[in-house]
Amino acid sequence: MESGVNVVNKRVIGYLAEDVWTTLDDLNEAIAERVHEVNHGIRRVDGTTRWERFTEEEAMLLGPLPADGFTEVEWKEAKVARNSHVTCDYQHYSVPHEHAGRLLRVRLTGSRVTVFDGQEIVCEHGRLTGRKGQYSTEAAHLPVQYRNVDGLWSRQWFLQRAQAFGPATVQVIEQLIDRRQVEAQGFLDCQNILETLGKRNKQRLEAACQQLVNAGSAPSYTGLKRLMAGIDSDQKKPTTIRPAASSRKPRFEATEDGETPAEPPSGAYVRGADYYRRLEQERGR
Repeated sequence: MESGVNVVNKRVIGYLAEDVWTTLDDLNEAIAERVHEVNHGIRRVDGTTRWERFTEEEAMLLGPLPADGFTEVEWKEAKVARNSHVTCDYQHYSVPHEHAGRLLRVRLTGSRVTVFDGQEIVCEHGRLTGRKGQYSTEAAHLPVQYRNVDGLWSRQWFLQRAQAFGPATVQVIEQLIDRRQVEAQGFLDCQNILETLGKRNKQRLEAACQQLVNAGSAPSYTGLKRLMAGIDSDQKKPTTIRPAASSRKPRFEATEDGETPAEPPSGAYVRGADYYRRLEQERGR
């Protein structure tokens, strides 16, 4: 192999080093001519060319090229959620609901997502790309009625949980489910909102849902999280600090009616020592 590299370096790269091309096609054509000469024109010590040795000794030992080009394969383990979907690279793919709660192997290629139970293929989807959070759902993978399947998420299951938070949360959960073409596609968002955002923050979640309902905005996990952060920040704002009363002595000006402050005092009004001295003198008379 090193000898072959040396031949290319001398008889191709070195041979063309002083030439100039204006297009890539012209350069590739010149390289192809030199490679053809190296393989077919230059004879070795035994009188054969490289191409002759390849066709007589090596070609018959090679296998056929695969019909499909090589593609990278990535393997992952994913647990089937109670909405009958597995999540890979932030995209969701449906799996027959009988596998809910089980850990399955997922093979990802550039174009396909294949789910395995051991060596058996459970299902296969075209790989989703682009915006995160998309769903690839086959209706046959979902149960006919979720509430009749033990252990699976359902519309009623989430609405019952939302009642513990308040009426605004119930309304938001209903909107999240109704926005989806298939109800099960909204269950993961509902779970994240109630379990992640609402855990130990029931009052804040209900307040954020009420703000969302009042604004008429489309509900989302990100939007509620932002509203809850704003509510938390408002609660943590420091109280307004009121300045203490000033103890500075006011300046007085002499008028016909007596002494009056030269400027409106700020804070507490404290009389000076001269006032009390004059008051004692008047009482002594």
